[in-house]
Amino acid sequence: MQSYVLTTLDGGGRVITEPLPSVRSAALGLWIGAGSRDEDDAHAGLSHFLEHLLFKGTRSYSALEIAEVFDTFGGELNASTARDYTVVYARVLDEHIDTALDVMTDMVFAPTLAELDSEREVVLEEIAMIDDTPQELVHDLLTETVFGDHPLGRPVLGSAEVISTVSRRGVAAYHRSRYRADNIVLAAAGSVDHDRLVHLVEEMSAKRAEAPLRKPPARSLLVAPPPPALRFERKDTEQYHVCVGAPGIARSDPRRFTASILDGVLGGSASSRLFQEIREKRGLAYAVYTFASQYADTGQIGVYVGTREENLAACMEIVAAELAALAEDGPRDEEVARAKENLKGRVMLSMELTSNRMSRLGKSLVTDSELLSLDEILAEIDAVDAAAVGQLAGLLLAPEKLSVAAIGPREERFTDAVERLTPGLVERAAA
Repeated sequence: MQSYVLTTLDGGGRVITEPLPSVRSAALGLWIGAGSRDEDDAHAGLSHFLEHLLFKGTRSYSALEIAEVFDTFGGELNASTARDYTVVYARVLDEHIDTALDVMTDMVFAPTLAELDSEREVVLEEIAMIDDTPQELVHDLLTETVFGDHPLGRPVLGSAEVISTVSRRGVAAYHRSRYRADNIVLAAAGSVDHDRLVHLVEEMSAKRAEAPLRKPPARSLLVAPPPPALRFERKDTEQYHVCVGAPGIARSDPRRFTASILDGVLGGSASSRLFQEIREKRGLAYAVYTFASQYADTGQIGVYVGTREENLAACMEIVAAELAALAEDGPRDEEVARAKENLKGRVMLSMELTSNRMSRLGKSLVTDSELLSLDEILAEIDAVDAAAVGQLAGLLLAPEKLSVAAIGPREERFTDAVERLTPGLVERAAA
């Protein structure tokens, strides 16, 4: 049985908690509605850069003191940036909640933005690391290919050119415009007292060193995706790293549970079709899997394969055949049943961790998503049928809707393989 308590503060901030009397720890997360989709080209990467700078000191705590506080607790403190939010999160024993939250709210509301130049170099190294990791970089290439010039197509890390030149004043202005009380959610799960947390958070906005700027412009929604496209980056790699994808399901779309079952049947597990056909039966690849992302207005669905040149065409043929078979015949009943049990098991196991419970609450609120109970989620999964999975596969992953991105040594071998998957894309992309 799950129960949570939600309070909206006078300034617009929200506090949501899920008390769990059986544990002694608490997971805390400050969720900010600011991500890479909120940037323009001139500020690409500021959300992520700012996340780094939050750890470099506040008005009350130096960078070293922030680290020492959580090390002394035996706790955890971290942060991450996504396309539609930033989160600073921690896990501590319940006796340390007040201090942990004091440090975290200082980081979010009163960062000094110190050590900007040295942290700039750290982020540039992170960007360079991704550039040198083709199996990760190819996902950014596909996202750019699927969403085109829309902000969703921009890499979360941004561009090296922007990070190299952005000033402290520019970062501070972005912080004032986005890190507003009405754009922040505190989520907590574990041994927590909701009223106590509300009292502590009510004092957060007083920590701001400067008044917030006027309300930032609304996010640019994806009204219509661009046509499918092709992207190839030549690198002297041993393998071709290929991502095939298309726009997917929005976070509020009732078909999102069907999309999760489609992911499980197609390539989301060791028993999935692509894993079995490409890796287990034929040994054509070590890594092959499907992936999906969901946003407020759209989503992304895709397939990754990493394989040697002599296996590339065969892999693309198998992907094409399995997509066509799913769309035409739908999955087998036993595949759907297995995917459902897999998904339900992962959901229920994740709920054993306070950090996952906190993340579910915070992410739902900061992205304005429906917050379902565990029983409701399990019921939605059970309600998915094979016909709906096949229909969704045909709708989202029809050959004419697919974009393809790849990294490898020879573009002509890649384009030849693409023709076996989505005929005509190479010609349309060259036009």
